Amino acid sequence: MVLNLKQLYDIVGETEEIDYVVDTDRLAEIHGYSFSGNTCVKGKAMNRAGILTLTFSVTFTLKAECDRCLKEFDREFSFDFEHILLKESNTDNDEYVITEGDSLDLDELVISDILLQIPTKLLCSEDCKGLCFRCGADLNDGDCDCVKQ
Repeated sequence: MVLNLKQLYDIVGETEEIDYVVDTDRLAEIHGYSFSGNTCVKGKAMNRAGILTLTFSVTFTLKAECDRCLKEFDREFSFDFEHILLKESNTDNDEYVITEGDSLDLDELVISDILLQIPTKLLCSEDCKGLCFRCGADLNDGDCDCVKQ
């Protein structure tokens, strides 16, 4: 989704509501992650005193493989984000999103934010016991027959 910012930049007090689903084709481009269901984005962009602020929430379900036991599972995530948008900047500051012209590719920003928030280690449950280092048995299903040292 491309967000037109011209009116937001030009009129102090202007607000635009955001409520859409990220295109599944855009999500399919992300290597290493599989999304199931819709990725919903809700929020708003507003101009307060000449400063354009974008706040939004993202909810999605990630289909993943447990890093300990290798079982597939689905996990729902919900994240909140806030960005200050600028037409141009003289500084190299990551705190601001610099927009090209009067539009913003919201999908690109949302996907970038999601990738920065997804945990690097995904577990099917907090108490996952993983696999036996010797025989490869799933320890969540019970103890294996390996000799304990």
